[in-house]
Amino acid sequence: MSDRVRGVVLYACAALLLAGGGVWWFRAAPRNEVDPRIERWRAEAQRLLPAADDQSTADTVPMAAGAERQMETAVDTGEYLVTVVCVGGTGSQVRVSLGEAGTDSGRGVNCGGELDNFTVGTAGTLRMNVSVNDVGPVIFRYSLLLQPS
Repeated sequence: MSDRVRGVVLYACAALLLAGGGVWWFRAAPRNEVDPRIERWRAEAQRLLPAADDQSTADTVPMAAGAERQMETAVDTGEYLVTVVCVGGTGSQVRVSLGEAGTDSGRGVNCGGELDNFTVGTAGTLRMNVSVNDVGPVIFRYSLLLQPS
């Protein structure tokens, strides 16, 4: 076998090995499977608590079972109406607490799609801690509305 033929065989084997490795790399990548209920629940939460022109801020957050999340929002000093809604499967619930994590027991909100309102006075930053029970995922949506003084 001549040097030229050996070179061609060597390069062909290297190309075949590289192509096989590329196919393996893409097929072995973890799949990002999305729960089909999430988009439906997101639409439901936004329908139940739509954006308003006079709201200070609002957010919609998907959360997994057992997840905890701290949301901080810079706001003006004043009293705010906080409206929350949680949409999820049967038995799902979130606990909303204000201030530093672990300083209060918070407020339980069932994820059956009912709105819950409470007022809070704040001076600069509103910190909200949200935790999901062991039934999830859920969609949590909140809105802040400055109350007239």
